[in-house]
Amino acid sequence: MKHRRLALAALAALVLTGCSGSSSGSEKGLDDPAKKDIAMRLVSSAENSTLDWKAQYAYVEDIGDGRGYTAGIIGFCSGTGDLLRVVERYTTKRPGNALQEFLPALRAVNGSDSHEGLGEAFTDAWAESAKDAAFRSAQDAERDSAYFDPAVERAEGDGLSALGQFIYYDAYVMHGYADAAGTVGFRTIRAQALAEADPPSEGGDEEEYLNAFLDARVAAIRKEPSHSDTSRVETAQRRFVREGRLQLETPLAWKVYGESFRIDGG
Repeated sequence: MKHRRLALAALAALVLTGCSGSSSGSEKGLDDPAKKDIAMRLVSSAENSTLDWKAQYAYVEDIGDGRGYTAGIIGFCSGTGDLLRVVERYTTKRPGNALQEFLPALRAVNGSDSHEGLGEAFTDAWAESAKDAAFRSAQDAERDSAYFDPAVERAEGDGLSALGQFIYYDAYVMHGYADAAGTVGFRTIRAQALAEADPPSEGGDEEEYLNAFLDARVAAIRKEPSHSDTSRVETAQRRFVREGRLQLETPLAWKVYGESFRIDGG
């Protein structure tokens, strides 16, 4: 009798925990290294028209969006302060680096699209600095601190999968957290989505909620003349939601700004 009770207890434990245990083991958040790499490749396809995001540390140009220079792995901008923070981080790690002399100019142009005190000397120094691991580390740290970590934390709080976490992260990258002049930030986009659908943390359906978030994001993009093309959402992220790729399961195929991309392996 004792052995039968033990067997029944073991069976009950398997029924109660076996499925959820195997499911949670197969689901990974965006901070999993493989998932994070996929996220970076997805962002790079939109920001730099390539999946090779690690080649973008040296990238710098003015794309005419009113934010001054756009540079680095996620498009840090001289007009929004995050490019300045990258150089400050780098200078803390590598005093006397080639970008340090541009700190006064970067502080002066913050909030504008001005190139005053920067120009070719600055862009050359940025590209050259990308050869230094300390500079690449400074970009990684600013990405994580200002964009990746807060986006993933907020998404986890809303009960979202790896895909939902990526959708939040990409919105952080493109729009920033808060509204700015002429732009709609992540905070407002999320508030508009919550007004239309409950997130999984509140018992809502994830795909329904993500579509509400993407609807709000499309509306935000259309309010910015420099970012009026919505393919970053409609033929990429919306496609992943429609296909049910909540764990960013590969293969992933998408189009953004008229170009086609594909990731076959994790």
